[in-house]
Amino acid sequence: MDLLIIVVFIIGYTFIALEHPLKIDKSASALLTGVLCWLVLLFGIEQMPVYSSLNEEQRADILRFLDHSLFEHVGEIAEILFFLIGAMTIVELVDQHEGFRVITDRIRSLSRVRLLWIISIIGFIASAILDNLTTTIVLCALIRRLLKNQEDMWLAGGFVVLAANAGGAWSPIGDVTTIMLWIGGQITTLHVIKATLMPSLVCLLVPLLIASYTLKGQVEPPDKNGEEHNGYAWAVHEQHLIFAMGTLGLLFVPVFKAVTHYPPFMGVLLSLGFIWYVTEYIHRDKPEEIRTGFSVANILRRIDTPSVLFFLGILLAVGALSTSGHLSVLADNLDHVFQGNIYPLNTLIGMLSAVVDNVPLVAAAMGMYPLDKYPTDHDFWALLAYCAGTGGSMLVIGSAAGVAAMGLLRINFIWYLRRISLYAIIGYLAGVGAFYLQHHAL
Repeated sequence: MDLLIIVVFIIGYTFIALEHPLKIDKSASALLTGVLCWLVLLFGIEQMPVYSSLNEEQRADILRFLDHSLFEHVGEIAEILFFLIGAMTIVELVDQHEGFRVITDRIRSLSRVRLLWIISIIGFIASAILDNLTTTIVLCALIRRLLKNQEDMWLAGGFVVLAANAGGAWSPIGDVTTIMLWIGGQITTLHVIKATLMPSLVCLLVPLLIASYTLKGQVEPPDKNGEEHNGYAWAVHEQHLIFAMGTLGLLFVPVFKAVTHYPPFMGVLLSLGFIWYVTEYIHRDKPEEIRTGFSVANILRRIDTPSVLFFLGILLAVGALSTSGHLSVLADNLDHVFQGNIYPLNTLIGMLSAVVDNVPLVAAAMGMYPLDKYPTDHDFWALLAYCAGTGGSMLVIGSAAGVAAMGLLRINFIWYLRRISLYAIIGYLAGVGAFYLQHHAL
């Protein structure tokens, strides 16, 4: 069973990576992988010799544990999916009302390098204020408005992933793993900013500097002829109103979480409900085709549902690996090999987070290393926040931001591996080096 679940996981990831050559949607592969991993876990336990020697009550306890673990993971996954659906709907609503023209009309540069710098800096700052997933969703919508060619959109989307993950790593609310460490008491706000801001900035600036010398030319803007949606030209005040409501609605989410301590999906659903009500009100006297075509009910049909299912399948598979104990065993082995040296240990954890979701990896580390071994604000926790937050950029499926960009812009896994992964690896290692110099040489 131990080997089979890993084989299923690897085969599933391979099918996801080869989506375009195989012409099989990655969402189908992800769903099959997620469910099959749990089935292997169930039937593997039932086939174990020790299972047959247990009495009925003990067998029932094991099955109840599996059921409880599954529903616990489904609950955590549902939080992410509801957040994703809410944020994607708000962004799509703003886009359909031409709200993003408030920004895109002010970005006039056609230089490929300059656009990468502008988009990346916006992503780096915004992800620290919002979070890396929300920032990626918003910027992917902007990219679709700014660029015409697929190659340019994918390149910009790849750097959005780098920027969003780097920006989320130095903020206690920028990434789900930093939130976990912050709530768990492993890090405090001011210390994690002080400890990881420079490494995170280096992680982004190094790839941007390399791209400045390796990438040349200009981008092609999209055609302006099709800017009226369904033949309707929005008034400027309507564009500004919807853009302001969408932006404030997303900015409200971290405030809502800080005040209520409820999960972020509650805040984004509250924002969506309010925006839904307001848009219904301002469109109430318009023609029927406008009221129905631009209502939230209709826009919900436009969001990328396969990407949501892709998230579901991937996180189910990772949850099965976590329940089977493979991630804990991996963490134990890493600790034994590196004998407590936090730099190679955390560097490898970050690299593993490009393949396995960083949430269970960080959760395993939090369980393995109590605060009496590494107290609050120890370098171990700050470096873990940086590595787990930025390491996922090495593969497009290695982070929530990457998966969102992959779904929204249809980024090909192999293309990302060939064109973006090297930038991500160099930036990641440069950031680790900057962390070391900051804490030991400066």
